[in-house]
Amino acid sequence: MTADQTPDPVTRAFTFLTERAVSLHAAAVLRMGYGVLYLGFLLREFRHRDEIWGLGSPWTPGLARELFGQTGGFSLLTLSDSGTWFEACYALALVTSALFAAGWHTRTLSVLFAVVVTSFHGRAIFMTDGGDNLIALMALYLPLTACGRRWSLDARRARFRCAAPGSGPVPRWRQQAGLVRSLLATLLHNCGMFVIAAQVCVLYGSAGLYKVQGSLWRDGTALHYVLHLDLFRPWPALSQLADEHGLLLAVAGHLTVLVQVAFPFALFSRLKYVMLALLLGMHLGIAVLLGLPLFSGAMIIADAVFLPDSLLLHLARVARPPWRRPATTPGPPVPLPTQPTPGALDPRVVRGSS
Repeated sequence: MTADQTPDPVTRAFTFLTERAVSLHAAAVLRMGYGVLYLGFLLREFRHRDEIWGLGSPWTPGLARELFGQTGGFSLLTLSDSGTWFEACYALALVTSALFAAGWHTRTLSVLFAVVVTSFHGRAIFMTDGGDNLIALMALYLPLTACGRRWSLDARRARFRCAAPGSGPVPRWRQQAGLVRSLLATLLHNCGMFVIAAQVCVLYGSAGLYKVQGSLWRDGTALHYVLHLDLFRPWPALSQLADEHGLLLAVAGHLTVLVQVAFPFALFSRLKYVMLALLLGMHLGIAVLLGLPLFSGAMIIADAVFLPDSLLLHLARVARPPWRRPATTPGPPVPLPTQPTPGALDPRVVRGSS
């Protein structure tokens, strides 16, 4: 290929997907966010675990197995009717969520986290609030990503391995195997992040278009009626106070529809930051006024996929305690290798970067 020739679209797309892993810090935020969120969810429901997922649930393990026979579903909790097995599965879910959030052997834990989340979700399929569905989807997508390369115990271990002295020359076959492994990991990560972003766009777009079809959302009274539903009134006095401002509720309803429909079209402009701020306010309002913290938390974490790594690093520096901030301006961070050079590949770095 001569210098004036440009590669075809397929080559450019393949190069973009395999050249560099994108949004590694955003992937780390997704890992930490969903790990901590699901751990908090399990701890919150610890006292009621038997009524929701155990033998005391109205939706018995036998009924769950009958449904799985029709839908092809699977759950670890239905493999045995023993109470000891259920408690062991619950303990496994708690430990898995904590270790996954910390980024310990993330590749393996991400798969185990997906199995745990889908098992608990499928066991109580009729007791979800929307947040469970999104967490289950994200748990299936995250094993594709390199969500353990940043802000994790794996990343810390990889830095120590990079600092350790080498152990002699590396065989060429191991260099080539490491190169192929790195290419595949980068490709899967980028595709996984794009799928997560597309999932969030579809979710917002479809929700907005669905609201447009309803007359209550068109005339601005939808939020008024929602605030009077007993199932969504954790703070009746607060709901009554909000309902007294009918004009603000109407504006909030129309703004919600507008932002959800327009969000997928604003991703390639700076307007997306304004919309993300509005969506953050909307989800916080849902968590407080409607009593759906799990759903709101799942959506807020999913929105982080659209934040650039530079912004996340800046927020991390700002949030760092004063006594942990460097006295002088630090130099540029040394990134972990995402695309090794065939002639200088160290298998310890490749193993640690996953």
